[in-house]
Amino acid sequence: LPSPPCKVRMGTRGALLWFVVAAWAVTALGLGSHLKGKDRPQHQVQHGPCSYTFLLPELGGCYPSAAEYQVSNSLQRDAPSGPDPKWPAKRLQQLETTMENNTQWLQKLESYIQENVRLELAEIQLHAVQNHTAAILEMGSSLLSQTAEQTRQLTKVETQVLNQTSRLEIQMLENSLSTNKLEKELLLQTQEIHKLQEKNSFLEKKVLDVEGKHEEELQGIKAEKLEMQGLLSKQTQLIRELEQHLATASANNTALQRQQASLLDTVTQLLSLVSQCNQISPAPKEEQVFQDGGAAYKSGVTASGVYTLRFPNSTATARAFCDMETSGGGWTVLQHRKDGSVDFHRTWKEYKDGFGSPSGEHWLGNDFIHRLSTQGSYSLRVQLRDWDSNEAYSLYEHFHLGSEEQLYRPKTPGCSELAGGTSSLSPPGTAFSTKDADNDRCGCKCAQMATGG
Repeated sequence: LPSPPCKVRMGTRGALLWFVVAAWAVTALGLGSHLKGKDRPQHQVQHGPCSYTFLLPELGGCYPSAAEYQVSNSLQRDAPSGPDPKWPAKRLQQLETTMENNTQWLQKLESYIQENVRLELAEIQLHAVQNHTAAILEMGSSLLSQTAEQTRQLTKVETQVLNQTSRLEIQMLENSLSTNKLEKELLLQTQEIHKLQEKNSFLEKKVLDVEGKHEEELQGIKAEKLEMQGLLSKQTQLIRELEQHLATASANNTALQRQQASLLDTVTQLLSLVSQCNQISPAPKEEQVFQDGGAAYKSGVTASGVYTLRFPNSTATARAFCDMETSGGGWTVLQHRKDGSVDFHRTWKEYKDGFGSPSGEHWLGNDFIHRLSTQGSYSLRVQLRDWDSNEAYSLYEHFHLGSEEQLYRPKTPGCSELAGGTSSLSPPGTAFSTKDADNDRCGCKCAQMATGG
C-alpha cells in the first residue's frame, strides 16, 4: 500500500490513475490477506514523493502438502512435484519484477498526467491571459473613450478660455485707451487749473494793490475831512465872535443894526461857500461833437480826454476817450483796462452796448465800433503795459468789425508792426464770444476761460 497517499489533482485523466492505483491496491490486499502477525517481512519502494510498502508472505505456509497433490486417478501424471526450495526467492523476484513494471507504468502515467496537466495549465494560463488581455483591452477602450471625451471637453473649455481671454484683452485694451484719454484730459485740466491759479494769483495781487491804493485814498480823504472839520470849526468860532460883536453893536444905533444885517448876510454867504467848497467847478463850455478821435485832433484838440462822438448816419452820440499823444495822436480808445475795477466778464448785450466809464476802464461797444469802422479806413493799435512799465504793442494798418449778424468778426489782414512780443489778437474772422454766447470753434470755451469777451 502506498504511504502516505499521493494526491494528484487533474481532470478526467486523473480518474483513470486513481482507478488503476485502487485496483493495484486491491490486488496487493488479496495477495496478502492470508498473512497474520506483525512480524511479516516487508518491502518498501520509494518513488518521488510517494513511498510504497509491501507485506511479503511467510515461507512456511505457502506450499501445499503432499497429500493435497495426491489424486485418486492413477492416470494423472501431471501432478506437481514436491516443493521447490527456491520458490520464495523466485516468487519474490517475480513480485519485484511486477512491482518494477507497475512502477514504470505508474511513472509513464505520471509523466503523461504531468504533461496533460502542463497543457491544461498552459491552456488555463492562456485563457486567463486572454481574459486578462480582453479585460485590459476593454478597460483601455473605456479609458480611450473617456480620454477622448475629456479631450473634447478640455478643447471646449480651452476654446471658452481663449474666447474669454480675447474678450478680456479687448476690454483691457479699451480700458487702456480710455485711461490714456482720461490721463490726457486730466493733464489738460491740470494745465488749465495751473493757468487759472496763476491768473487768480495775478488778480489777487492786483486786488491787493487796488485795496492798498483805495486805503491810501481813504486815508487822504479822512485827512481832508479832518482839515475841513477844523476849518469849519474855526469859521463857526469866527461867526460866533462876529455875532457877539454884532450883538454889542446893535445896541448902539440903527446903523449898527444895518451893519449887523449885512454881516449876517455875509456869514450866510460864507456858510454856503463852505458847504459848496468841494463842488466848485468852472462854468461849462459848449461841448463839441466829433466823428472820431482823428476828427477831434484835426479840429485842433491836442489834449487827451473824454469827448462826445456821433454815431455814423445817426443823431445818437457816445462818450469816448481820445488819445492825442500816442503815435501822433487822433486815436479813439475802444477798450481801456488798468486796475481791474470793472468786470469784463459780461453778456452779449453788454458788449454790444458798451460798459464802464470812458475816463477809466471801459468797453466802447461792438455796435458803435462796427458803425465807426464802416464809415472809413481805420488802423488798430493794441498797446500793453505791465506793472513794471514795460510796454509792447501791435499795429494793424487796416481794421474793420463785422455786424451783429456776422457775430462781430474782425478783419485785420495782417500785423504791419510789432514791438515787445507776439500778437495776442484772435485770428482774422474769429467770431466774437461772451459767457452767454459761445461762438468760437474751440471745445475749451475761450470766453469762460479768459473771463471776458
